[in-house]
Amino acid sequence: MKEVELGLKNNWKQFVLLVIVNTFVGGMVGMERTILPQLAEEKFNLKVKTAILSFIIIFGVSKAITNYFTGVLADRLGRRNLLIVGWIIALPIPFILIYAPSWSWIVFANLLLGVNQGLTWSSTVVMKIDLVGQKDRGLAMGLNESAGYLAVGGVAFLTGWIASNYGLIPYPFYVGIVLSVLGLLFSVLFIKDTKHHVARESKQSSKAQLKRVFWETTWANKNLGSITQAGLVNNLNDGMVWGLFPILLAGLNFDLEQIAIIVSVYPTVWGLGQLFTGKLADILSKRSLMFWGMLLQGVALSFMVITKEFYPFLVLSAVLGIGTALVYPTFLAGIAAYTNPLQRAESIGVFRLWRDLGYALGAILTGVIADLLGINYSIMVIAIITIISSLIIRFRMDPG
Repeated sequence: MKEVELGLKNNWKQFVLLVIVNTFVGGMVGMERTILPQLAEEKFNLKVKTAILSFIIIFGVSKAITNYFTGVLADRLGRRNLLIVGWIIALPIPFILIYAPSWSWIVFANLLLGVNQGLTWSSTVVMKIDLVGQKDRGLAMGLNESAGYLAVGGVAFLTGWIASNYGLIPYPFYVGIVLSVLGLLFSVLFIKDTKHHVARESKQSSKAQLKRVFWETTWANKNLGSITQAGLVNNLNDGMVWGLFPILLAGLNFDLEQIAIIVSVYPTVWGLGQLFTGKLADILSKRSLMFWGMLLQGVALSFMVITKEFYPFLVLSAVLGIGTALVYPTFLAGIAAYTNPLQRAESIGVFRLWRDLGYALGAILTGVIADLLGINYSIMVIAIITIISSLIIRFRMDPG
């Protein structure tokens, strides 16, 4: 067998294929991001925010748990095999959303979506890191996350536009049928496993292995733990934006097309921004990028409480996207930098476990506060938590 080589240049064909696959992964989330809260209210007559946000809670928990086991099983079962399983699980999701007779079916579809995302997104992340080696790790994560979240934003806008012109059901979910079929076909026909790249890099690495991967990634290691808590808070505020932002905008009398534009700006800027911030993570201080990114998120969220007009919301949505673009590829590049290649998949799995539990925690916390005090109070609480998270990064992490 030909000896494998590390680096983006040496593996660009497989890397590009994985980027394409990740656009399908992101599109599956974008499919429902604009319209599901409206569907809850209009078709199923749900008014209580905690009930509406139940789909995000189950999505976050199932994705988080799947992330962890994807990391643990990646070396044993193979990254590619887990990727294929993830796409098989995706196939029934659009049909469940189209034909759901009750809200519980929507919740079940999001349980499957969480499993799909945990298997597919985790696999593509780890495989790209395996391919590129240490030099271009931030760039690789920037390209990966950019593709995924541009797809989230693009499909969120597309399905919002379809819904505003043709109705909430069934046409927007036809997009998901196409995405899931393409994702499975690409993974089966074109993607190759990267286990040999891991073996090659492990021989070159001088990074000491962690004694307790789960606990040290969770909190005990000051660098890994700081990154993990920020990842959790990032998705906590993203879960709030996903579930409550469309409802907030509808309450201000924006129409569905305006809501789709505002909601899609955030992940679109997030996605485009990572084309640049990913490489910055290879050059600049990871601590600084994460501190400023989380701080920008907190500031943008706090101003949403007092905003009433369309264009200011567009600006705040863009600022939120910039802040998230600064931290997202840096999170993964940082976790990879502080772990041995042989433990990388497991450590990333632990990080992504806590990060995506942020979706569930954010949905529960903001739903309860919104029901008791109102949506604006929910947004303000999350803004404060996000700013505190930025300070933990600033004062706990090493400068590098």
